Amino acid sequence: MTTVHETLRETDIGAVGTATALLDAYRPGTDRFFASPTRTLLARGVRAHVAHDERPLPERVRDALTAARAGGEPDPVVVGAIAFDRTAPAALVVPAALRRAPALGADPLIALSAPRPEPVAWTVRPVPAPDDYAAAVGAAVDRMNAGEFAKVVLARALDLTGDREPDIPAMLQRLARRDAHGHTFALPTGTGGTLLGASPELLVSRRGTTLVANPLAGSTPRSDDLAEDVRRAAALLESAKDLHEHAVVVDAMRTALAPYCTALHVPERPTLVKTAAMWHLSTTITGTLAAPSVSALELACAVHPTPAVCGAPTALARQVIGELEPFDRGLYTGVVGWGDADGDGEWVVTIRCAEVSERGLRLFAGAGVVASSDPAAETAETGAKFRTFLDAVGAAL
Repeated sequence: MTTVHETLRETDIGAVGTATALLDAYRPGTDRFFASPTRTLLARGVRAHVAHDERPLPERVRDALTAARAGGEPDPVVVGAIAFDRTAPAALVVPAALRRAPALGADPLIALSAPRPEPVAWTVRPVPAPDDYAAAVGAAVDRMNAGEFAKVVLARALDLTGDREPDIPAMLQRLARRDAHGHTFALPTGTGGTLLGASPELLVSRRGTTLVANPLAGSTPRSDDLAEDVRRAAALLESAKDLHEHAVVVDAMRTALAPYCTALHVPERPTLVKTAAMWHLSTTITGTLAAPSVSALELACAVHPTPAVCGAPTALARQVIGELEPFDRGLYTGVVGWGDADGDGEWVVTIRCAEVSERGLRLFAGAGVVASSDPAAETAETGAKFRTFLDAVGAAL
């Protein structure tokens, strides 16, 4: 297949409508859409799938990009997603065509409202039931208080079925326009569905020898009342439970990234970031790579899964997740993004997402559980996190 590689002229940077045109052009099944605070990408078709074999994933990706460049593509890019279980097949491809634009947040047209969801008779089934999820959190807390492990992230799901096939482009529009400065994505799962979401969390990016990571851990729901919203944000910054949860994640990221860097800057205290639904504790880590050959994907694989989506220690937390969660996470809490043949790229934690099929949607949300966690509060937190997607489809708990 002939590759079409479209790039922006310098005069196009910041042009009104450039980024939203890619959002409007997205079509499910054939396209892969990814938007971040730095750029917007629309990949169409497949030039090559990244192989699934015993070799490390970064090596397989590098070989796919090298082959694409040897085949005449001057600037090949891989786009897609990696599962929570790193041994599972990745949904990564070198696209046949790639269009690029500046960030959605820089396009004035992103401020226009997306069409409201059409009325759909949604049936919502929680997996597990809220009481069962709270019981699982309680069981994990008991084990942590007994000294078994330090943290685990427990997730639950909502299965939504409606009286018509989900309108994926319309849902993507609402997600992108609701949090235009975040990370929005839509791509085939590799198993017949579509992974769709709006993540606030950058796992790691690389540009030249500069890396950036932005772990989020510790959160609280937003409020429609301004005074209450501010109070909740201030309380989050002082919450001993949330600060401890956040510190576990930041320390793990520091330990994993330091061997790759000649310099690594980790702020002493977190700040706040907000989405339309949540406040999060946030730390922006920056570093200078010792070896320019280390790709963004290699860095992402070095830190995935972080305690923000798994727990600590990692191996034991994964075991607890397998015991207490009644479903396979699939691509949820994996990694989604892009990387090029020079090693640059952006890889985002796959949260605030759903897997969409002709039959309906499966939504995911999780909460970080530590020894001081309250089961009712963690259940409520996951309910708040579902709001991002429930609002996009016009459903409610």
